[in-house]
Amino acid sequence: MATGPTTSTPAVIVLATCFAAVVVVAQQPQTPVFRSGTEIVDLYVTVTDQNGRLVPSLLQEDFEIRDEGVVQEIVLFENEVRPITVVVMLDTSASMTPSLDLLMAGAEQFIIRMLPDDRGKVGAFNDKIQILPEAEFIGNRDALIRALDRLQFGNPTRLYDAIGASVDSLQGIEGRKVALIFTDGEDTQHQIGWRDALNMALREEVMLYTIGLEMNYHNGIRFVRSRPDGRLKTFAEETGGGYFELKDTDDLGPTFTRVAQELHSQYVLGFAPSVRDGKLHELEVRVRQRGMTARARKTYTAPSAP
Repeated sequence: MATGPTTSTPAVIVLATCFAAVVVVAQQPQTPVFRSGTEIVDLYVTVTDQNGRLVPSLLQEDFEIRDEGVVQEIVLFENEVRPITVVVMLDTSASMTPSLDLLMAGAEQFIIRMLPDDRGKVGAFNDKIQILPEAEFIGNRDALIRALDRLQFGNPTRLYDAIGASVDSLQGIEGRKVALIFTDGEDTQHQIGWRDALNMALREEVMLYTIGLEMNYHNGIRFVRSRPDGRLKTFAEETGGGYFELKDTDDLGPTFTRVAQELHSQYVLGFAPSVRDGKLHELEVRVRQRGMTARARKTYTAPSAP
């Protein structure tokens, strides 16, 4: 299993954990994976220790899955890297103008750490939403880095629409799907609400990794302080991704690197639902070893009885 440096990002990092309170939203069904006549629910799990360091060497017996509080038999366990299909979506609104070079350099750090079988696109959001390349996902890291230079800039922050567009571009893709979202501000203009964007991600089983930057910038009149959208943590928690809260632009590069390390250090667990009621179920993944925390998506919709 691939591992990265064991030191945590030198920023104020808030990681969404699977033990955080569940935000109640009107979630859409997630269809379990159908495999060899058995419906298996796949969970991608990140494990960290008390210092936030990734833990790559656990065994199947170290994990416990609970469906509505009931322990489930783990029928699938992998600790080998599965390829990802990812959209790297960046806030390029006016407040980011002074820090664009650092932002693009951070995104490049993520891209160069993509593995040969990974596929990706890059995108930007402001008053417009742009995703490149417009056709299929690509594994050519140099081409993705060049695409960063073609991203456009604007003023409002269409955060929720950007998440929805990222998820929509991943629709129909098989395997592990990720949207990595960066913003330094709150959503200021949208056509879909945050609940709709979250429901889309849950329905398509897309992990949302979110990076929020709090910073001072000059708006043309005076210096103001931007604050990242308060829903970023919810997006990450509910989908099994991670939330990183930064106070300094110098931490952008290390944080993008950390996300790449996490995605290449995840476990895959699977269980066959014991209850077939077609309803939304709460999930919890636990690590039996003390001092360790597991992160995975929190809900799924059980299959219906035949």
